[in-house]
Amino acid sequence: MTSRIPRDSRLRLVRPRPLAAAPRAMNQQRSRRPAPRPPEGTPAPAELARTARSGLAGAARVARWADAALGPGRSSATAAGKAILSDATAAWAADDLGLTPAQVRADWDTARLAGLVEVHGDTARPGWRLRAWDRDDSAVLRGWVALFDAWSLAHPEPEGHEPATVGEVVSAMPQVLSFLQLSAGPVPVPQLLDLLQQRVTELRTERCEVDYAPHSAHPGPALELRSARPEPVEPGAADAPLAPLLEWALRALAAVGALTYGEGQATLTPLGSWAVWVKLEQICVAAQSPAGNIEQSAEDMLRGCAQLRPNAARAEYRAWLAARPVAGAVTELLDAARGEDALLRGLAFEALRVVGAPAEPEVRAAHDEPTLRPYALLWLAEHEGADPEDAHQVLTRDEATWLWVDTAAAVADHGEAPLLVRHLESAVQPTVPALLNEVRAVGHPRTVQVLVALAAAHPDPALAKAVRRAAFQVHTGG
Repeated sequence: MTSRIPRDSRLRLVRPRPLAAAPRAMNQQRSRRPAPRPPEGTPAPAELARTARSGLAGAARVARWADAALGPGRSSATAAGKAILSDATAAWAADDLGLTPAQVRADWDTARLAGLVEVHGDTARPGWRLRAWDRDDSAVLRGWVALFDAWSLAHPEPEGHEPATVGEVVSAMPQVLSFLQLSAGPVPVPQLLDLLQQRVTELRTERCEVDYAPHSAHPGPALELRSARPEPVEPGAADAPLAPLLEWALRALAAVGALTYGEGQATLTPLGSWAVWVKLEQICVAAQSPAGNIEQSAEDMLRGCAQLRPNAARAEYRAWLAARPVAGAVTELLDAARGEDALLRGLAFEALRVVGAPAEPEVRAAHDEPTLRPYALLWLAEHEGADPEDAHQVLTRDEATWLWVDTAAAVADHGEAPLLVRHLESAVQPTVPALLNEVRAVGHPRTVQVLVALAAAHPDPALAKAVRRAAFQVHTGG
């Protein structure tokens, strides 16, 4: 017998929840790991922060000048068409600060890499770290670590070297820095060069990029044997190209304050030793975590983090990112987001929030892709200072509806039925009929599956019937 009692199918308007918070299929008990202690002799955080402030004093000074001179609403905000240091702007800053234009440019670049200045399109604005610079030691240390991570950008490589070789050296330097940290003292450069050559050889062997020449003009079994078992690159062959690149790397790291370099040896500074320890600790945390995703691809790492609580997942993201070059990690995360699993799409952008500013160019480029656009727009809005609770306002009605369907697909695939029912509350439409009409219009590829799952999960027979009817109409093109 059908009930004649009218039902109120209106939806309550609530702020949409982040996707990463939605699919929690189970509660997990995690053992608490004692807070790690840095190596003996490491200065206190306050002392490390004082050292970092001193090293970045010039960058902070230029950032404050830019805040005052290039801020929004000022006539000079778009000097030379962009809020970057054109020749005229650099000369203006040099006059105001009593520096040379070259010094201003160097400090400006350092400020951007340390997060003291952020450039978005044709505008520049102070980073959040600049606001907290004088009162928050952790903000200062994070800014310095950001510069430490970007040492190869702060001091471009010398000309005349193959980009692939430069990339190998940059990828190999974490192992060199780890060796310096474990040595806890001066290390001769020839010893570091030997270690660098070994690591580069490993990288080339992993990719099977082995120089087989000279070979016979007629390939045969010997070639097949070499392909199956690559010959290591001779250390002597790597001496010539790698020695100047090692010198460049050491000088660049010395310029950012991570080590001292001179008289044929290198030594980590206390700040550099602490930063390397932080990176190693992040890797150890991932290795000891329930998921242990440090060696996994981005897709497998995100799947491993799907059942973790947000804080634990962010720790996994940080450790995974610390173990690989940032540019490659961002590309890998975006590739995972382009897949069919909506849950991985949301988690990939949560991981990109941990990356921060270095991910902006690729995220901005991805916002033209229909599948990634809503996620990219939310990421960019939060990156540019919008409150996460209000960031959804940058989406159009269609984009918000598309995101609602994509999130529902993730919940349907990985969550529980009650969670899918509660997901109705996050829709921007005021009524179920309005929601169904707009869901049908946006053309999400998972619309039918989402509506069928919602109809099966909802306890209200009349509403479930309406949702099933909408699913049938989408399926038949009606």
